[in-house]
Amino acid sequence: MEKNKKLVIIGTGEFGEIAYEYFTYDSEYEVVAFAEERKFRSKNELYGLPVVDLENLEEMYLPKDFDVFVAVTYVKLNRVRRRLYHICKEKGYRCASYVSSRAFVWHNVEMGENTFIFENNTVQYHVKIGNNVILWSGNHVGHRTVIEDDCWLTSHDVISGFCHIKRGCFLGVNATVGDNVTIPEDTVLGAGALTVKNLEESGSVYVGSPARKLDRTSYEQFGVEEEER
Repeated sequence: MEKNKKLVIIGTGEFGEIAYEYFTYDSEYEVVAFAEERKFRSKNELYGLPVVDLENLEEMYLPKDFDVFVAVTYVKLNRVRRRLYHICKEKGYRCASYVSSRAFVWHNVEMGENTFIFENNTVQYHVKIGNNVILWSGNHVGHRTVIEDDCWLTSHDVISGFCHIKRGCFLGVNATVGDNVTIPEDTVLGAGALTVKNLEESGSVYVGSPARKLDRTSYEQFGVEEEER
C-alpha cells in the first residue's frame, strides 16, 4: 500500500504500539513520530522514531503536513482520550481514523475522526459512528445504529439495528443490545450483559442477562472526578 500521508501517534503505551503496527502495515499512513504530554513522557524513542512533547508538537510537525491519532484506551471512562483529542484539534490537526482491511464496513457508513475499527468487525448499512470511537475486534453493529463520540466497544459485542449508543459508553466483551434500544451517556455494560429495552440512567453500570443496574456509578468505577464529568 502506497504511503502518501504522514502520521504522529499520541501515546506510547500498548495501544500506541498497536496503532503503530496497524497504521504501518495496513494503511496509507507512514508513522513518523510519537508524542506524549511532557509530564508523562518516559522515553525519547520508540521503534526507532522520536517521542516528543505534545505541548510543542505543532512546532516540529506542522498540522498542514501531518495528521495525528490519539492512541489512548478507555482510561477514566474515555475522558483522557477525549481530552487529548480536543487538544490536538485545538492545535489544528486532522485526526486520522483507521479501518482494518479485514473489517466489513458498508459503503454508506458515516464515521468521524480518531476512530479505530479493528479486524472482523461488521458495520452495516447507514450506521453512523462519531469521533474518537474504538471498535476492538469482532463486533457487529446493525443497520442504522448510531454510536456517538468517545465510546469504546471491546470485542464480540452485538449491537442490533436502529440502536443509539450515546456519548462516552463502554461495552464489555460479549455485551448484547437488542433492536431499537437506546443506551444513555456514560453507561457501562459489563461483560456478557444483555438488554432488549432502553436503559434510562446515564452514568450507570449494568451487568448480567437481563442487565441489572449496580449501585455504583460508571464514574466511580472508572475514577472520573466531578469536574471531569
